[in-house]
Amino acid sequence: MTITTIPTSSHEEVVRVEDKATGLVGFIAIHSTTLGPAAGGLRMRPYASEDDALTDVKRLSEGMTYKNAAAGLPLGGGKAVIMGDPRTEKTPELLRAFGKAVEACQGRYWTAEDMGMTTGDMAELAKETRYVAGLADGEFASGDPSPITARGIFNSIRRAALHQFDNPSLRGRTIAVQGLGNVGWNLCYRLAAAGAKLIVTDINPERVKMAVTSFGAEAVGLDEIYAAKADIFAPCAIGGILNADTIPQLRVEAVAGGANNQLATPEDAKRLHDRGILYAPDFVANGGGIINVATEILEISGRVDWVDDKLAALDATMDAILSEAARRKVSPADVAQDVVGQTIRTKAA
Repeated sequence: MTITTIPTSSHEEVVRVEDKATGLVGFIAIHSTTLGPAAGGLRMRPYASEDDALTDVKRLSEGMTYKNAAAGLPLGGGKAVIMGDPRTEKTPELLRAFGKAVEACQGRYWTAEDMGMTTGDMAELAKETRYVAGLADGEFASGDPSPITARGIFNSIRRAALHQFDNPSLRGRTIAVQGLGNVGWNLCYRLAAAGAKLIVTDINPERVKMAVTSFGAEAVGLDEIYAAKADIFAPCAIGGILNADTIPQLRVEAVAGGANNQLATPEDAKRLHDRGILYAPDFVANGGGIINVATEILEISGRVDWVDDKLAALDATMDAILSEAARRKVSPADVAQDVVGQTIRTKAA
């Protein structure tokens, strides 16, 4: 296996990982360890190129720095990606090879499951490194973080509804959900239970059919979700989907979802704000998953109560951000950046 350091001025460390025996090509990015060891999930996707994968892992790892700070966790920001289709190219040998790369970081980076990964996959990595969380078994095992991630997003959707509609109730509200993976599916379950009407889309047509049957959802095409008439748009798939092309199409009054790095550029926050669309910053809205994983990394006893308390604090943070943004008449994205920036600067001082 070959681990090559990639020069960077924006991150503490970025490495390329290759293992020819297993076909592994991936990246690990450590954005910041100011607040603690870098923590963030491992995702596997069929990236079009190594440049695309590298760009993604750097953006995601930076987002994890903000996410962990917003959640009040003593953890920094990191992320890892593997190039390839998880349905056809993922093997135990490939995962164990990547586990060796995580171990080589010597605890500066902790990994867990993300897109294309499962608790079983984490168990394979754990055969080669102790710096892995999201395991199904063990004294402090936290399991699949998706349900807790969805719970935090659900809280943020209710919070956005309160600020935009003066009522947190979602009964009768229409929510457009993009992405029906583990997080999106768990979110739909909560939204449907709360009486919301759902409009859904996903790259997997079978998941869409299941959502129509299970939740009475309306199905739309992948590109049609942006123009769907709804109260709130909940992106729960890949990032960069809020941009100069999609924002003008939106027919919603708020955006609150689980996807990381939803804004393609910082200017897109202003585009939403100028249209009067309330944006619940993604690294606050989707912090539930890392809170769940943190119980394993930090070896927290009384895990359930600790998670509940952290989720409540995260919801209060979102409320404060949206309130301050309204007071200052700026995008909540700007306020969120100020909040986490201050947290990091205080720790670094």
